[in-house]
Formats: sequence, C-alpha cells, structure tokens
Amino acid sequence: MPSSFRRVALAGAIATSVALVPGIANATPSYGVSGVIISKVTVGGKDYILRQITVQPGGSTGWHYHDGTLYAFVESGTLTHTESDCVTTSTYSEGAAFIEPSGANHVHIGRNLGTTPVVLDVLYVDPAGSPLSEDAPNPGCNFQ
Repeated sequence: MPSSFRRVALAGAIATSVALVPGIANATPSYGVSGVIISKVTVGGKDYILRQITVQPGGSTGWHYHDGTLYAFVESGTLTHTESDCVTTSTYSEGAAFIEPSGANHVHIGRNLGTTPVVLDVLYVDPAGSPLSEDAPNPGCNFQ
C-alpha cells in the first residue's frame, strides 16, 4: 500500500475509534419543560431575550449554566433551584424574582417538586448568538 493511503486509512480508523468512545460525563436533559420566546433584540453585541418557561409538576431543567445573566420572575408555582454543590438549594414561589449569574462555574438545576406548573418570565442577557443555556453533567447529586 502506498504510504499516503496508509495515513488516510489510519486517520480514518483513529477518527472512528474516538467517535465510538463514550464521554466521561453526559448532559442531563430537561423534561416537562416548555418555553416560548416573547421577544428578542440584539443591542451592542448582546441578545436580550424575553421568554416564558413552564415546568410541569415533576419536571426539571436538567443541569445547565448560562453564557449570560438570567433574570427571572415566578408568575406561578414554586421552583426548587439547586447549585452544583448539591447542597445550596433555594425555593422561589409566586411573586419571587431571582438572578442566575453567567458561566460554567454556576451550574444548577431547576425542578418543580410541586403539584402545579411553574411559570417563569425570564430575561436572558447573553452574548449575541449564544444559546439560552449550556447542558452540563450531573455534578454527583442524588437526583436529576
């Protein structure tokens, strides 16, 4: 076999092997969550996105973080919000407002442990073009 053919075959075998190796940590998908974007505008390199999010009873946002700052208002229900240390937990009930800071060092999960839907009005202030959230693996907490 010509050496160039061997290099291509070897590169293909390596790429296939790497693709088949499972990741060490997997993202935790949300469930029972829906969202509707109310408005979006980009100003000065930042996206300002107003979104209404509903978390059904038993639902979860999955572990995630945000590239920008998130400002939330609880329209109805109670959201249980846990940080990646698995200990720091806050509950936000109807009428409460809270802020989620940006960055991969602020991984968290939101859960609806109640019997009625949680409805949140959320303003995302993100770097232009970034996703609303970034999936993260469960940091070792005994719940999803």
